[in-house]
Amino acid sequence: MSEFRQNRATKEWVIVAPGRGKRPTDFAKEFIKREPLPPHKENCPFCPGFEGQTPPAVYQIPQTGQWQLRVVPNRFAALSPDKPVIRNFTGTFLSANGYGIAEVIIESPLHNKTISNMSVDEVTNVLFAYRERQREISGNRNINLVTIFRNHGPKAGTSLEHPHSQLIATPIVPPHIRYPIEQAVLHYDKYGSCVYCDYVSEELSQQERIIIDSPRFVAFCPYAARSPFETRIYPKRHTASFVSASESEIADLACILREIILRIRIYLGDPDYNYIIRSSPIGDEDTRYLHWYMIIIPKISTPAGFEIGSGIYINTVAPEESAKCLREVKISD
Repeated sequence: MSEFRQNRATKEWVIVAPGRGKRPTDFAKEFIKREPLPPHKENCPFCPGFEGQTPPAVYQIPQTGQWQLRVVPNRFAALSPDKPVIRNFTGTFLSANGYGIAEVIIESPLHNKTISNMSVDEVTNVLFAYRERQREISGNRNINLVTIFRNHGPKAGTSLEHPHSQLIATPIVPPHIRYPIEQAVLHYDKYGSCVYCDYVSEELSQQERIIIDSPRFVAFCPYAARSPFETRIYPKRHTASFVSASESEIADLACILREIILRIRIYLGDPDYNYIIRSSPIGDEDTRYLHWYMIIIPKISTPAGFEIGSGIYINTVAPEESAKCLREVKISD
């Protein structure tokens, strides 16, 4: 039986229609197994020995010697930090110069590593680099939003196999980011609490969609998930910005993120996916009504005409079933 469900935080609606699509186990059958990658690939710009093919690193772990992680400016970015921050009118049409900062986080010197087969320490380094680069860039007065994301596989938008994430910082905060903030403010003004804290508390109370519950984080398939196996990871401590994550929280998040990606890979056959860190705009880091989180979206469904036209997504696997399937994945030590 299908039903409409509302996202408590954003007020967006989705349709959960499990009878309309495949069984959860059918998704894994559709994926072609990836060919194993070599640990080093000749002429890959992200592999050791080809550092000259990228701009000089702006951040590196360790700072000297053989690197384990590098952050470099994106040579093919749509935005440039060299442009002036100017808005222009053509008649009544508004535009702005393409100012922004775009960086690539090269997560490992090994070409065949990815989040699910890295060690927890390696994933911790990745998350630590995210936090440090966001913190550094947040000091730029021309930047108002930092978006950190990872594209895994062609369907997710990646063009290079070597494990990497990206950071894009813009002077513009778009409406689809502003609108949930406005909803969060309204919730806080009405109830005196963070809507995301209330949201997490309700998920923990119901327990139906929880995948991992750790001392500092909870991972679950949200009640109003837009797509099959969509997963979110929320810190239990109220904090608006990822920049505020402590060392212990980064370490705990590394364990959970690695495990969630591994569970998705095992159950769905290593699908393409995106993950994004949703963090407050710059200047809103200490607000009482915002809460940062991560969202992981396996690319196993495609929005069609109805979704594009109405903004209402149809999810053909109930989040309860998605969470159950991922919870029951056997992970060997």
